[in-house]
Amino acid sequence: MVRLYKCSFCGQEFYHGKGVMYIKTDGTVLKFCSSKCRKNTIKLRRAPHKVTWVKKA
Repeated sequence: MVRLYKCSFCGQEFYHGKGVMYIKTDGTVLKFCSSKCRKNTIKLRRAPHKVTWVKKA
């Protein structure tokens, strides 16, 4: 059975074994489909609803 995850930033689905998992110090698990989503969340601290290429509302 193939497991699908949803990106914490853009909402795109991706397969188990792809992407990056990031665990914050408070225990929150964030899963990202690409380094682009990871950088926009962690380094640049952007909100998904303000970025035009994100399909997630």
